Amino acid sequence: MNDEQTIASATERVKAWREGQVLHIRFNHPAKHNALSLDMWEAVPALLAKAQRDSDVRMVVFSGEGDKAFIAGADISQFEDMRAQKEAVKRYEQVAEAALQGIYEFAKPTVACIRGFCIGGGVNVAISCDLRIASADSTFSIPATRLGLGYRSSAMRNLVQLVGPGNAKDIFFTGRRLDAAEALRIGLVNRVVAAAELPALLTEYTSAITSAAPLTIKAGKRIIQEVLKADADFDAATCQRLILDCFESEDYAEGRKAFMEKRKPVFKGK
Repeated sequence: MNDEQTIASATERVKAWREGQVLHIRFNHPAKHNALSLDMWEAVPALLAKAQRDSDVRMVVFSGEGDKAFIAGADISQFEDMRAQKEAVKRYEQVAEAALQGIYEFAKPTVACIRGFCIGGGVNVAISCDLRIASADSTFSIPATRLGLGYRSSAMRNLVQLVGPGNAKDIFFTGRRLDAAEALRIGLVNRVVAAAELPALLTEYTSAITSAAPLTIKAGKRIIQEVLKADADFDAATCQRLILDCFESEDYAEGRKAFMEKRKPVFKGK
């Protein structure tokens, strides 16, 4: 597209570009099915920070290079160097957790566009996003019990919130692979289409989200996160402020005016 703009990334194993109001972050390690190396984890928070500051960016899409994999887990060739020793394990987990929490807490909508293998850390990235769309030839698995590694509680929280405790235990205890149809049935993904139709489905989502009222989406995302918390941690004041920000915005006035004039509103996030 003529409005595509390349965004600098800290590693060539993560590509980033802006297409209109959408920031694309693509994991680019096809020789290893986009398995996540430490530098790939490290690149994510900086890209999200840029996107958060850029008012022209309204959403972020995560994908994997090629048609074989979204992310096929961690790059196990780094395990001895990065995970075998106590301090190395601690650093690796801190970097990965920062990336995943950064995705989960990002204020703008995030979509995981999945094709092929979505394994281990790939599932963790996907379930940290707000929405997940997948091709029918995608495969999902969390093989932590096959490797003997510890599985972070934040990822388990995201998994349980999506599929429920029974399905989470099934996926986690067995380490078995789920096809896209089962992933859709249990709520691990939102939509599944044939591989050839995945780009069109992504366009459907990016068009809908980027044309919607940004402040309303921001409020909705944060409020959903709040209602999932324990009652004692629920931040009612923040929720109320976000709601009032919507009603007091120029966008709300534009939305009312467009409705009366029977035209599509043009929202500015103000």
